[in-house]
Amino acid sequence: MADGQKTEKATPKRRRDERKKGNIFFSNDAVSVVVLLVGMVVFFLTAVGSASAIEEFFRLCFSLTLTQTGTPTAGDLSKLLVQLLWAFVRAVGPLMVATAVAGVAATFFQTRMLVSGESLRPKFSRINPIQGFMRLFSLRSVIEAMKGLLKIVILLYIIYHFLAGIVNVFTKYFFTDLTAACSHLLDMAFQMSMQIAVAYVVLAGADVFYQWWDYERQIRMTKQEIKEEFKQTEGDPQIKSRIKEQQRKMAQSRMMQKVPQADVVIRNPTHFAVALRYKEDRDRAPVVLAKGQDSLALRIVQVAEEHHVAVVENVPLARALYSSTDLNQEIPPELYGAVAEVLVYLYRLDQKGT
Repeated sequence: MADGQKTEKATPKRRRDERKKGNIFFSNDAVSVVVLLVGMVVFFLTAVGSASAIEEFFRLCFSLTLTQTGTPTAGDLSKLLVQLLWAFVRAVGPLMVATAVAGVAATFFQTRMLVSGESLRPKFSRINPIQGFMRLFSLRSVIEAMKGLLKIVILLYIIYHFLAGIVNVFTKYFFTDLTAACSHLLDMAFQMSMQIAVAYVVLAGADVFYQWWDYERQIRMTKQEIKEEFKQTEGDPQIKSRIKEQQRKMAQSRMMQKVPQADVVIRNPTHFAVALRYKEDRDRAPVVLAKGQDSLALRIVQVAEEHHVAVVENVPLARALYSSTDLNQEIPPELYGAVAEVLVYLYRLDQKGT
């Protein structure tokens, strides 16, 4: 499969970048269903109070009409206006507040409190007629249109089924108490609302799945994009390799500068070399100033000889010092005896030389 095809899942960094741009997984149908369900619940919970408020308002209107003999006074109109506003607040207020809160909560639940100004920036692609035409006939637009048609068909079917079920009942309402007839109609309307709600919940669930699938498809990455992102976040491997090589050379250079300060270099003829310093007034035990293997070991020996530092050949001791001790650290206690023998030997040579 070609590297140019988006076959790889989006990385965490890609998801964070897309989120900063405001490109997130979001379902408008899920918000609509939450608002619908909350609205239905609030409506049926406040229906009695709303009906009472409307009844009080009409009673006031009728009482003013029946008792008023002349032109209504300003006090009457003011009282009527106050009662109208109070009836509106009691009847519609809870429903408006509840649905608004539900819509905001459902939105923030999906976006996780995302606030991005990226979508507000002007983009030429939004007014480009060619791209607009392409978006009009894109897969997403076709699916959105099909969703809209499906909602309309389902809604019309449920309403038709409801009307067909009560058409034969209407004639019986003429012989039924008004309260009982209204109660029966309200029950059937509630059943119809529940059917609509269930259907829309199913559609919203399908939309959530589709929006997730489409979002994941949009943010997929090519293999090359993943490689480029890795270079940006972790650094280009070639550059990192060159930096490490440069750091290694600098560390070796600093190490070689300490070789002249050594008291002895213990070597395995060609493979290992360890430079030791031991000053009684400052060191509790011999300290490794430099160590190297193969070509670096030969360089250490060369520098030591140029600066008249004693070089002693001891194969097992050189190997043990190289593997057990890091730079600028004291040698382990188990090597004290072997190193002490070397230092005593060198001391005796110096005594003989003098």
